[in-house]
Amino acid sequence: MARYTGPKNKICRIFGEPILGSGKNLSKNSNPPGMHGANRKRKQPSEYAVQLKEKQKAKYTYLVLERQFSNTYQEAARRKGASGENLIKLLEARLDNTVYRLGLAPTRPAARQLVSHKHILINGESVNIPSYSLKPGDVIELKPKSKVNTAVLSQVRSKNPNINWLDFNEKELKGVFVAYPERENVPENIKEQLIVELYSK
Repeated sequence: MARYTGPKNKICRIFGEPILGSGKNLSKNSNPPGMHGANRKRKQPSEYAVQLKEKQKAKYTYLVLERQFSNTYQEAARRKGASGENLIKLLEARLDNTVYRLGLAPTRPAARQLVSHKHILINGESVNIPSYSLKPGDVIELKPKSKVNTAVLSQVRSKNPNINWLDFNEKELKGVFVAYPERENVPENIKEQLIVELYSK
């Protein structure tokens, strides 16, 4: 399975949420994709279908493929505490997601590209692996050349003040991964317990 590069609005319509892009067209057409649109008779989804859909939503949200997601869940299950909360913490600790949360890129795909093109330093070392897992205390910043690159700077946004597990210095374009986030502070609408139930079968 390759990374999804198709219509973003189609994915937004599947889940009824703007998990990719702005979802601005959902107000025009929020029906699930497929033949006959809203007139199609849809059966009540099974318990498995609901759980699988929640896992797919998490995968699309964080741009993670099946094997990566499975490995991340296994790591979450090995750690102390609730597996579902640990899963969200590990997904939030990914480098591409953190670059997005800091406001260095407007979207997760843009953050992924920024990392892949070697614009990001971790503790002074160049890292171009989007799935790199950050640890508390890690310092994330743009390379010196990237800090004067107009194409890169044009993408920088202000950090959401509610993302309190990250510190960001806008002048230096440098951030710190302070701690793993608490579940209630993560704004993503993902029911992680359904994912746990799916993997527990």
